[in-house]
Amino acid sequence: MGWENAPSHICRGGDLRGLAFCCPPIKYCPIHKALAILKMSPEEFIRIKEEFGKRTKLGLGENTCFGSLVWCCKITKPCPYRDYELAKNNITPDEYMELKKELAEEIIKNSQFFKEAVDVFVKKGIPKDIAEKCILETGDLKKAYEMAIKMIDKD
Repeated sequence: MGWENAPSHICRGGDLRGLAFCCPPIKYCPIHKALAILKMSPEEFIRIKEEFGKRTKLGLGENTCFGSLVWCCKITKPCPYRDYELAKNNITPDEYMELKKELAEEIIKNSQFFKEAVDVFVKKGIPKDIAEKCILETGDLKKAYEMAIKMIDKD
């Protein structure tokens, strides 16, 4: 699938990585709670996604709901507009999901939440690189901490 442990959409209870599948925050929905956790404004979220789209194939997709694949949902959710644009632009489902994974990491890395969480993990004795990897791979602090402890215990 291109992203083995891809989360559910935010509106379906997914973790913070699910922001990669969100529409622009133009109405009240669970995205606002996720952005509050990240300590990120809706405007900053839009800027990050649009900039990511400018430098990747996710910027393509003029016939999608919001004019760019950067705003499209997870590949497992049926969407004729997204699928048409993927085929038109020779983007495989795996490539699409890999790009969405990179987008999720970009969103999280650019948040105040990420910086603060990494600092807390480091203060608890977890190396910075392991803290960053675990937070980005899980999108959830509890799961990230558990993963980090397991990684450290293996060493």
